[in-house]
Amino acid sequence: MGRQGLQKRIGGAITALVTPFRDGALDTVDLMAHVEWQLLSGIDGLLACSLTGEGPTLTDAERMRIIEICVELSEGKTPVIVATGTNDTATTIEETLQAQQLGADAAFVTVPYYSKPTQKGVLHHFEQIAAQTDMALIIHSQPSHTAIDLAPATVERLAEIPGIVGIADGSGEISRIDLWRAFLPQQVGLYTSSDAGALGFTAAGGNGCFSTAANVAPRLFHSMQHSAACGNLDVAHSIDRRLRPLFKALARESEPATVKHALAAMRDMEPDVRLPLVGIAPETATEIQTVIAPFQVDGSGRLASRQAFRLGL
Repeated sequence: MGRQGLQKRIGGAITALVTPFRDGALDTVDLMAHVEWQLLSGIDGLLACSLTGEGPTLTDAERMRIIEICVELSEGKTPVIVATGTNDTATTIEETLQAQQLGADAAFVTVPYYSKPTQKGVLHHFEQIAAQTDMALIIHSQPSHTAIDLAPATVERLAEIPGIVGIADGSGEISRIDLWRAFLPQQVGLYTSSDAGALGFTAAGGNGCFSTAANVAPRLFHSMQHSAACGNLDVAHSIDRRLRPLFKALARESEPATVKHALAAMRDMEPDVRLPLVGIAPETATEIQTVIAPFQVDGSGRLASRQAFRLGL
């Protein structure tokens, strides 16, 4: 499928998948169970190896296996996007090529972090990635993590690069739609990676959300996004009100740790995280236990668990 055609497929509710670990190693059984549950819940896309998936801690072999599992289970019906961005252009190109070779549909590439390049450096970074790979690219701008933002003139130049099919904003500022859309052709999608801002962003004309909370409530998050996209805002706001306590609880601490704690209760997933992340505080755990009660059973009424997956239930 061409890059423009792919952009039309990427939208709605896209889960930024957590990466399950057990005894310090990648737990492929839990990962397969979790991905299968997401797909059965109607989620619109899978984002693998992102910050939510503890991507910076993964070995090369683990990254490859995660991508393989997502591609295999999606069966070409649901887009698989892989986070490949680093603060080194050469490494980012290598990881993007790896995702391409393993059958992923797009790469989710953060604005380079820590080194704080100039806007010219950011532009050249993405030009090189696009020139040396055939992947559809979605740029992720999250100033709180990268310490730099995309200037409007840079956004305009980025839109001219073949291969860039979207920009995702992590600031939660809905005004980014109006600011950036003026510089972007219609075929370049606009996304958010903020759960709290997902409804407002979509209602204002955004194309979708790369969601952390969708790990825990995929069916509801999908329904909210699609209701908003269809203009059924009463339903969307009703769902958003149900999800708000979950958003708040998951955001109390590092979201891979909070999400895994919720999934440990819901799906028997181990809550293990890798350093420098650690387990959550007791008060956070208590709040999460309270808010996930409505989500303990999946939409078909069956317990969503590792055991159920193994038994084929």
